[in-house]
Amino acid sequence: MTAPFFSSAEEVEVAFYDALARADLEAMMAVWAEDDEPVCIHPGGPRLHGLPAIRDAWRQLFASGTRLRIRLTDLLVQESPMFIVRNLIEELSVEDIAGQAPNVVLATNIYASGPQGWRMVLHHASPMPMSAPPARDDAPHTLH
Repeated sequence: MTAPFFSSAEEVEVAFYDALARADLEAMMAVWAEDDEPVCIHPGGPRLHGLPAIRDAWRQLFASGTRLRIRLTDLLVQESPMFIVRNLIEELSVEDIAGQAPNVVLATNIYASGPQGWRMVLHHASPMPMSAPPARDDAPHTLH
């Protein structure tokens, strides 16, 4: 099977979340950079470094065959000619369970441009904190 050519980071991200929703291991692995050492961190999990470790983790996650509904919100993007960083919120729920409150996850995805098009080099997902962080106070303060 020929690896797809992704002409933008957005195309890679769409393919990534489609593969996640369908629990499709081959489609999932097609988005990852092969010539770099990609990193993947699942919520509450260890840092996975390299394609074999990443493949094994996704294989284990997909083993149940569970299909997900995924809603992406609050996208922030930082771009350079060779890398794009996309930070977003993932709302994940199991497709077969009606009325289920979604699991909310903070995610950062980094994509690199190379000869094979754009590819994912990092996916880092963390559980959303249960409470909002304290409001940021930019006023100057004097410490004694």
